[in-house]
Amino acid sequence: MHHAPRPCSVAIALGSHDLTVADTTADLYSRGMAPLVVMTGATSPTSAARMPLGEAVHYRRRALELGVPESAVLLESEARNTGENITKSRALLESTGVEVTSLLLVSKPYEERRAYATLRKLWPSVDAVCASAPMTYDDYVSAIGDEDLVVAMMVGATQRIIIYPERGLIIDQHVPAEIHAAYGRLCDRGFTGRLVRDESRTEPRRV
Repeated sequence: MHHAPRPCSVAIALGSHDLTVADTTADLYSRGMAPLVVMTGATSPTSAARMPLGEAVHYRRRALELGVPESAVLLESEARNTGENITKSRALLESTGVEVTSLLLVSKPYEERRAYATLRKLWPSVDAVCASAPMTYDDYVSAIGDEDLVVAMMVGATQRIIIYPERGLIIDQHVPAEIHAAYGRLCDRGFTGRLVRDESRTEPRRV
């Protein structure tokens, strides 16, 4: 999204298999960009082996190791998708009396746009700044250690950006023709493990 980090009411780290999300959140906290962070996420097929205790729990552990104090971390350990990450984090913040006018939404680099579109649909009143690890593709693949997984996740994220507005899950985002074409080529090469498979009639047109 090319957002410049700036101080916000809270940072929300969206759960995943990627601990660099926790690293980025801890860095933003250390730079004074948010006085409070929410680690959110249960487990998923891609994170269960790497994070058996749950994404939020492992995120929290990493943040504490990196110097974020316990008092600055809230734990939301039930969310199983991006929509729940946002709605359950919002409910947690409201239940603890935290006033939120702006937030840092921290995700994997290739999930920034979908995370933003989800937030705008589910929590439109809050001002959002997206953030992720500033890494090249090659460096990111090296950090994850599994290029096939990274590409499959990127293909899945692209599909969701295209089809989720029809389902009322996110706001509409313009997807250029070259992105549709790249999506189709990668699907043809077998990177389909993270596609939404139900309601196949809504699968994106390959241009």
